[in-house]
Formats: sequence, structure tokens, C-alpha cells
Amino acid sequence: MGKKVEKAGDAPVRLANVDCNQSLKDKDEYKSLLEALQLKMLQIQQAYYAQGRRAIIVMEGIDCAGKGGIIRRMVQSLDVRGVHVWPIGAPAGDERQHHYLYRFWQRLPEAGSIAIFDRSWYGRVLVERIEGFCTEQAWQRAYREINEFERLLFDDGVRIIKLLPAITRDEQVKRFEERIQNPHKRWKMTAEDVRNWHRWDDYQQAMQQMLDKTSTEVAPWQVIPANRKWYARIQALKIVTDALARDVDISMPSLDSALMQEAMELLHRELNGGGDS
Repeated sequence: MGKKVEKAGDAPVRLANVDCNQSLKDKDEYKSLLEALQLKMLQIQQAYYAQGRRAIIVMEGIDCAGKGGIIRRMVQSLDVRGVHVWPIGAPAGDERQHHYLYRFWQRLPEAGSIAIFDRSWYGRVLVERIEGFCTEQAWQRAYREINEFERLLFDDGVRIIKLLPAITRDEQVKRFEERIQNPHKRWKMTAEDVRNWHRWDDYQQAMQQMLDKTSTEVAPWQVIPANRKWYARIQALKIVTDALARDVDISMPSLDSALMQEAMELLHRELNGGGDS
């Protein structure tokens, strides 16, 4: 009997059982779905701005899993004033002197905005754990701290979506090779990427434990099969738009009638030469 294939969105899933090769029919299907989902994403952003809502999208995953490509398509149609993408690397400066969650408190979304974290506080139980940048006691404690942190944000009205694109080891090797061969992608390669290349099993174990311990009712993990980039981008946008729109009126916000009247009167005066010279 073959192994059970778990669907994206199950939480917590077994990474070893995820079918990473799921795909769309063709490019036309991809472009059609992408256009519709990006329009919905824009409607959601406008609704969140008008209603003062806040949202956080967390993107984690192994190197070359396609996180950047997903994020680019997610924000492509949005107003840059209402969304902020935070690429997270090693802590710098005085960040090293504080609790590891300190720098994320500084990056939480304001009312009416969406924050996207390209890597996140989960670095404590992933790269910091694997590279030995913190003690075992510290990363073991972090599961509880992260759950409490996300619960606090949720209780304060922040919607949290956590995405983990999953690829196979063979696919990662192919993408590493492409980065090396393509002059326009070499900038993505770092010494850390090369080191991590040989630590696949360590990262799979750490990510599985992360899913098991931090996929909660208020902030569940969503695993996305990501060997096929088009499929991964569409699935990510579907998950995000469904989660952000749930129980939210995303119809186009109407302009205050008094403000509309004042604007029309001003426009009428301008068009009839009554404005200031």
C-alpha cells in the first residue's frame, strides 16, 4: 500500500507525506487565477485600510523553496503604503542585546496595514537551533513563547497566516544549480545557503517539530506543495485571500457623503474657473 498523501493546509502535516509535485493545467490557467486573486488581494487591502484592520503573513521554508516569488506575486497589485515586506536576516546592532522577539515587536503592522515576514521569529527554532546560535534550552522554550506571542496578537485583533512552501531535496538541488548558472540569480547565493545545502535532514526535522508544536487554532501552519512554482503561488494566494477575507466585508468602501459633496463642489468651482490663481 502506498503512503498517504496529505493535502496542503492540513495542520500539522507530516512533511514526508506532502506531494510536492502538484501542478496547474497550463500557463493560461495560472495567469487567469493569478489575475483574479491579485484583484481580490487589492480589495482586501482596501477593506483592511478602511476598517483599520491588521494582518501578518509569515513565510518560512527551506532555501530555494520559492518564498520570494510568492511574496512578489502577493504584493504586486497592492498599494505600497498599506503593506510592508520585512526580509529577516541575522539580528544586528542593539537587537542582539534584547530578547529575540524584540525586533519583531518593532515591525508589527499599524492599523489598516499588512506586514509580510520573509522569514520570521521562527528562526529561533530553525536556523538558530541548527547553527547553534542559541542554547537547546532557549530554542525548546521558544515554542511556548511563540505560541503566546501569536495568541497575544490574535487577541488584539491581528489576523495571522503562516505559510510553509515545501519542496523535495532533488528540486532544491536543481534550483541551487540554476542560481549558480544564472547571472541574474547569483546574488541570492550566500555562504549560509551553501552550508545549509548539506543540512537537509536537520532542517526537515526542525520544520516538522515547528509544525507539531506551533500550529495552533489561532495561527495554524499551511503547508504548500512547491516543486511547481505556478501552483505554489496560486495556492499561497488562495490561502491568504480566504483567510484575510473570512468574516470581513471586502466590498469597495463608499466615500462619506458629506466629503463627496464637498469634493464635487470644489471640483465644480475649479472647472468653472473659480479656483485660486
